[in-house]
Amino acid sequence: MSGETRHTIGELARRTGLSVKTIRYYADSGLVPPTDRSPAGYRWYGPAAVARLELVRTLRDLGLDLATIRRVVNQEVPLPVVAAAHAEALAVQIRVLRLRQAVLTVAARRGSGPTEVDELHRLAQLTAWERGHLVADFLGTVFAGLGDQPAYQGVIASMTPELPDDPSTEQIEAWLELAELCREPEFRARMRRLARQHAADHDIPGLPRPDAVAVVRDAVAPALAAGLDPTSPDADPVVATVTTRYASLHRHSNDANLRRRLLDRLLLADDPRRDRYLDLLAVLNGWATGDATVPAVDWFIRALRARMPEPAR
Repeated sequence: MSGETRHTIGELARRTGLSVKTIRYYADSGLVPPTDRSPAGYRWYGPAAVARLELVRTLRDLGLDLATIRRVVNQEVPLPVVAAAHAEALAVQIRVLRLRQAVLTVAARRGSGPTEVDELHRLAQLTAWERGHLVADFLGTVFAGLGDQPAYQGVIASMTPELPDDPSTEQIEAWLELAELCREPEFRARMRRLARQHAADHDIPGLPRPDAVAVVRDAVAPALAAGLDPTSPDADPVVATVTTRYASLHRHSNDANLRRRLLDRLLLADDPRRDRYLDLLAVLNGWATGDATVPAVDWFIRALRARMPEPAR
């Protein structure tokens, strides 16, 4: 050791930030044996021992157990092999922690009781096959009798969520809420009626046409932005634009019957859960979220009702 810098165990503790007790334990267990001893029996550590101790500390900080660290520092197993295996194990742990975080976050936000927390936890742990089955059952109910048509096959595909293999906490939270929507009987029934109405509005052969919601959304957006009162005379041109376009697209006269038909479709679509499903779908699939349709639909329902005669009593 002639010419080498030597450190006592106390100096090594100050240098590394580890306690004397920890360094002594590493020395006694053979992880970082002292380079030499002084005539009085004190442990001395040279540069190689310092470097070895730094490696041990780093691997411990990264979560490796002492048995694995001993194999690495004794060159019984290559460090890259250990690092790869440990990184893979950590990835699994991180995913589990994200699932737990999402469940607890949703439960705290809702003020959930034990039963709901248990159900959220179950939904978070579904396998990819189980998630796919749950969604397929929902969409199969919504589009029953329509799913074999090419146009609706595309719609079904666009409404199918795909939770990534390594989802973020936000995506797990989105999945929990979307899964609950998929299982909600009233929402399933409402979406099924919407699909039937959409099919009825597209019973004329030809190019795809926007449905009632799309016609309203596009025409009402400027009025919403301007804060226009739907019951005021200033809203008359907006109502005329929508009813005229809807009548033209579906080859109906722009009369009271058409307006009642349009109102029926909008009343069914006036459900924030529909917008919420699409927003959650966008989060899960990594898409940009769209503008909510309910504000435009609600505005036009009020505008249309203000211009329809009261039903006879």
